[in-house]
Amino acid sequence: MAVSNNHKEKLEFIEETTKNTDQVQAKVLSEILSRNAETEYLKRYNMEGATDRETFKARIPIVAYEDLKPDIQRIAEGDKSPILAADPISEFLTSSGTSAGERKLMPTIEAELDRRQLLYSLLMPVMNLYVPDLDKGKGLYFYFIKSETKTPGGLVARPVLTSYYKSNHFKHRPFDPYNVITSPTAAILCTDSFQSMYVQMLCGLIYRAEVLRIGAVFASGLLRAIRFLQLHWRDLARDIETGTLNKEITDASVRESVKDVLIPNPDLAKFISDECSVENWAGIITRIWPHTKYLDVIVTGAMAQYIPTLEYYSGGLPMTCTMYASSECYFGLNLKPMCKPEEVTYTIMPNMCYCEFIPIEESYGKVTGSLVDLADVEVGKEYELVITTYSGLCRYRVGDVLLVTSFHNAAPQFRFIRRKNCLLSIDSDKTDESELQKGVERAAELIKSYGAGIVEYTSRTDTTTIPGHYVIYWELLVKEGGRWPEKEVFDKCCLEMEEELNSVYRQGRASDIIGPLEIRVLRSGAFEELMDYAISRGASINQYKAPRCVSFPPIIELLDSRVVSTHFSQGKPQWSPRRKDMK
Repeated sequence: MAVSNNHKEKLEFIEETTKNTDQVQAKVLSEILSRNAETEYLKRYNMEGATDRETFKARIPIVAYEDLKPDIQRIAEGDKSPILAADPISEFLTSSGTSAGERKLMPTIEAELDRRQLLYSLLMPVMNLYVPDLDKGKGLYFYFIKSETKTPGGLVARPVLTSYYKSNHFKHRPFDPYNVITSPTAAILCTDSFQSMYVQMLCGLIYRAEVLRIGAVFASGLLRAIRFLQLHWRDLARDIETGTLNKEITDASVRESVKDVLIPNPDLAKFISDECSVENWAGIITRIWPHTKYLDVIVTGAMAQYIPTLEYYSGGLPMTCTMYASSECYFGLNLKPMCKPEEVTYTIMPNMCYCEFIPIEESYGKVTGSLVDLADVEVGKEYELVITTYSGLCRYRVGDVLLVTSFHNAAPQFRFIRRKNCLLSIDSDKTDESELQKGVERAAELIKSYGAGIVEYTSRTDTTTIPGHYVIYWELLVKEGGRWPEKEVFDKCCLEMEEELNSVYRQGRASDIIGPLEIRVLRSGAFEELMDYAISRGASINQYKAPRCVSFPPIIELLDSRVVSTHFSQGKPQWSPRRKDMK
């Protein structure tokens, strides 16, 4: 296959870098320690300018977010001294929630944008090896920005993708025939999610014949786009038929962005109406965008639950997971992007940060042994990722559990297994067991006056609805003299639980990324039947405890067959972009 000179250079860079994984890692660590030698953090642990691995590992502790929070808080409050990094902290990237229910603040420096851009630039050269002629059409991608705040010291705090989309790297990106997208930049940067989605979908429909790939960041995001089309296709078709934009789109820059592409097209409007008005939406993606070669969405980890629904709407199109990244750092890419979702592996590029790995059997307790370097991990073993970044994170536990599947040259390839301690996830939310427990306890207060209490509970996510939502199974005990709570009380319990969950979840609910929480009340004895089932499959009766999350279909079927009533949150939990600890 013909490879452009630019793509050839990028592919050679991947080969060269992965052949010299350990040398590149040593250089990266030396650079980070050298640049940040005068920082308060490295001085605190008596690094004394040392840049070698041995000294680093002997003196710098392994940390989690809570360990760094005092330093991060000082930066957020305006302390400009070199606390974690020598370079000025340019902004904070907000990550998933802490145990206190607030987003983590990840410090970053301006140069990190260049490193992220470098990784982005490697994606299409790899994809072009597997899917030809992607420069002959466009990509329909649904991209959105989220709300941002300012810390007391004046630094912006926002999600990593919002940071990227608002950067000059994205807004003023040079023309690349392999990366032409249908969505106008003005629509992507619109803070009103309805207006943003409406115009991105409108442009995707106008350019339907040119669309070669369709994507969003997460699988859940693409399904929201399909749901949006189900709800608004009549308005979209009317706009296309008349060449006039819906009056609900009030953002001047967004209206301006479609001025030259929205022209009357009655034939296209009729086609859209004919396709969308039928009850059966199986294969709707390929029916409307017939030249689509693949879906570009993350379907690993918690997103795997959306695969069957995406297969239904796309008619079985391949799903590619191209990149592995987080708020803390961008890590690597999938060198075989057209593989099946369950076979996705990511090659961590050794130039992005310094990586170490905790063998998973050690990761849940105190780490006593030596951490393993990137080049020394073993195939078939699971590890928790620990990183040291140019932005000042040193030996930081990311919380991702990875399985080593193979090597590409000297670089290991990893399968993402799970977020450590994550129980429930619909989109970017991550709810752990302790958060769920607190939510149940808070809701249980509402039924105490009825003489009722929760005997046992478990949970799961339900992605058969769009958007997906949390399902909590309760078994109750009503004391003698007590009475069964009314439906309205259970409905209030749903909202009460949501109020206790972290800010990422509550933001998802506020913006309809996550649907209303559901409580399914089970008949008496349901959890005893669940235990009997588990024991019949080999569980120890002495060690059995009810699972706090279930995903095995026969167990879900057992629980659902014992439901006596279902209840949904009738409101939305409180959420504000302002952080509690920034007041």
